[in-house]
Amino acid sequence: MSTKYRFSFGPWNIHEGADPFGPTVRNSVTFAKKLKLFKKLGYDGVQFHDDDAVPEMNNLSVKAIEKKAATVKRALDGEGLVAEFVAPRLWEDPRTIDGGYTSNDPACREYAIQRSLRCVDIANALDTKLIVLWLAREGTYLREAKDSKKAVDHLVKAIDSMLSHDPAIKIAIEPKPNEPMDQAYIPTTGHAIALGHLCIDPARVGVNIESAHAILAGLDPSDEMGFALAHRKLFSVHLNDQNGLKFDEDRSFGSIDLRRAFNQVRILDKYNYCQNGEFVGLDVKAMRTQKQQVATKHLANSRTIFLRLVDVVRSMNQKKIEKLVAVRDYEEIDLLILNALMRR
Repeated sequence: MSTKYRFSFGPWNIHEGADPFGPTVRNSVTFAKKLKLFKKLGYDGVQFHDDDAVPEMNNLSVKAIEKKAATVKRALDGEGLVAEFVAPRLWEDPRTIDGGYTSNDPACREYAIQRSLRCVDIANALDTKLIVLWLAREGTYLREAKDSKKAVDHLVKAIDSMLSHDPAIKIAIEPKPNEPMDQAYIPTTGHAIALGHLCIDPARVGVNIESAHAILAGLDPSDEMGFALAHRKLFSVHLNDQNGLKFDEDRSFGSIDLRRAFNQVRILDKYNYCQNGEFVGLDVKAMRTQKQQVATKHLANSRTIFLRLVDVVRSMNQKKIEKLVAVRDYEEIDLLILNALMRR
């Protein structure tokens, strides 16, 4: 338990506060100004969607995309930052209303694959070898509208195309059970890992586990992380919190269920997550009530809570816990943990 953690977040985590039920409540912050905030908040890594790095990329040639991405890389270098991953943003194009990789239209599926290959090119320009796939619209509103077996075949084809495009990249699937689709094809960590085993190079396909997504699936995030760690497939994490089985809230880490956050930190710290350079990624949103000048507290707070929970985890008397486990005195373990969380 001597891991030193590095933290990352994406520029979308500093946002205008719009939601499905209301307009923006804060002014936009330019990407250049956002980069200035990372180090101040204690973060070293930047998560990217492909068009965060190269806006309007669909209108650009491959060379132009790589040139613009190289400009972003120089900006990262200037701030002492690195790119953690790049993710293809496939869910905001008219061609992907029925899914990208699993669309019923072959031309739309081909668009999704080609966009993903350009994403790999951007990752190379930003000097990262990690691609994250949030399969946002890869599912159905109506079960009979798609063939679930063929959908898996389409997903494998898309991932294989990316793996073949660059033999050094790794792909982290970010599972989510629903939203925006009624039901997603790859809803859990187990589904994502199984999908990877169908691909041409399973060793390069793993997962990015988001706390809220696991909760939406009715699962415990720490158990999902443990499952991925057992398979050596935990390539990244998106830590946040979630208040029940509703829409994806992206609340600050530990703000809803501190015990649940404790267990995520416990499993990550116990098995030396980050020992191979992985980041602790945060995917959290500021509350709509936050004013412009304090609209990054959610990021500072999430990092602080994680590190404080690391201290709590490492302060626990493990020998005492092991003895209590041996005699199955789980009530006493329960009190020990609650006392530790309350600093008693």
